[in-house]
Amino acid sequence: MCEASAYLSKDGEEQLLMESVDIIEPQGENIFRLVGIFGDQKIIHARIKLMNLVDHRIIFEE
Repeated sequence: MCEASAYLSKDGEEQLLMESVDIIEPQGENIFRLVGIFGDQKIIHARIKLMNLVDHRIIFEE
């Protein structure tokens, strides 16, 4: 499986945004659409801080 979990880093803590993210699509400056493997979607206003694909983690920050 190639999916990753997306987290938001805020005040030194990571909050889970979505599991099993299959697509990350830019929608504008610091706006991303996350799409899960079952078609669920979420729009977030953040920037990418770190992508660790070996550990299947994507960290965003506001």
